[in-house]
Amino acid sequence: MKVGAFDLTYCSNIHAGESWPQVADALATSLPRVRALLGFDGPFGIGLRLSAAAARDLENAATLAGFREFLTAGNYYVPTINGFPYGAFHGTRVKERVYLPDWRSPERLDYTNRLARLLAVLAADRGETAANISTVPGAFRGHLHGQQDVADMAARMLSHAAYLKRLRLESGVTISLAIEPEPACFLETVDDAVGYFGDYLFNAERIAAAGREARIDLSDEDVARHLGVCLDACHMAVEFEDPAAAVERLTAAGIAIVKVQLSSALRVVDGSGERSPQALLAPFADDTYLHQVVTSDKRGLTRYADLPEALEAVNDQAGSSEWRVHFHVPIFLAAMSGFDTTQPYLKSVLDVLNRTSVCRCLEVETYTWDVLPPEYRTTDMCTAIARELAWVREMLPS
Repeated sequence: MKVGAFDLTYCSNIHAGESWPQVADALATSLPRVRALLGFDGPFGIGLRLSAAAARDLENAATLAGFREFLTAGNYYVPTINGFPYGAFHGTRVKERVYLPDWRSPERLDYTNRLARLLAVLAADRGETAANISTVPGAFRGHLHGQQDVADMAARMLSHAAYLKRLRLESGVTISLAIEPEPACFLETVDDAVGYFGDYLFNAERIAAAGREARIDLSDEDVARHLGVCLDACHMAVEFEDPAAAVERLTAAGIAIVKVQLSSALRVVDGSGERSPQALLAPFADDTYLHQVVTSDKRGLTRYADLPEALEAVNDQAGSSEWRVHFHVPIFLAAMSGFDTTQPYLKSVLDVLNRTSVCRCLEVETYTWDVLPPEYRTTDMCTAIARELAWVREMLPS
């Protein structure tokens, strides 16, 4: 939905569903209720998540026609697609498999091209000229084996940029790929992204090679138009990034901030309460998702690939002054039982966006609803989604 100059959506990856019929049913059930709870009658944006299987199903002409009719009838639109999780995302152990296939693989490229084709059609239906797709940060760091993997990822991203240019010339819609830095991944921080864009994606020789392979004139300007980043506020908070400095670094490097995901992490300050970080955080160590941890103390930052690893490594050790955990919690929660969230950090991100106008696509992303400890799920999911969107609206100029 439009809030001032912003497009505000929520990501449908909060709803379980890997096949298109499951996705369609979740949207048909949830969207009218969320809209009603918000009391919002205008065009309502959907941050659409499609698995590879659902995307293939939706390319069927009759299926796509039915979805387009659903969007028109409900006054819904799709400004962004979450193209991060390729396969199953709910009800099974996901962990580091969520990044697979990654950008080393032709399957990742084919999937993202398919999403772009679908998104171009949906955007054109409403006369929109721009939309975006968020994607994995290259790969999970532990899956990489050397520089050839790094080069292969760049080659496929540039191949996708060439595909997006051709799609723009054919459809009139500019689709941008938003690469999303995440802890424990190849692109983990804003500095990682700036370095990779400069060395690999804004590399004239590599751009020319991608253009020759695609048989299209691919320029530096085309790549800057079609490849950018998605900043996830939870990920940034976990990495102790400074929001204003991050935006300045990306802008100075000519990297577009295509999308910002509005999310909040767990934050525990050691010694601030009666219970240890280990006791407070143990209930969040679920078997479904990867919950990367960064701790900060006088020695600096220490990183762990998952919460159980951090709980074991730091158990009974003193000196870990602050824990930040990659676990997306409802953004309207400033505090939880005995500890805090990074909601103040999210507010600072929104403040930077209000002041700088660097990104207009905002997506609330709290996909972990099903694995939240029960004491934090005291309402139904649609009510929680509406509360999150209402909270953001209060933070933005009308």
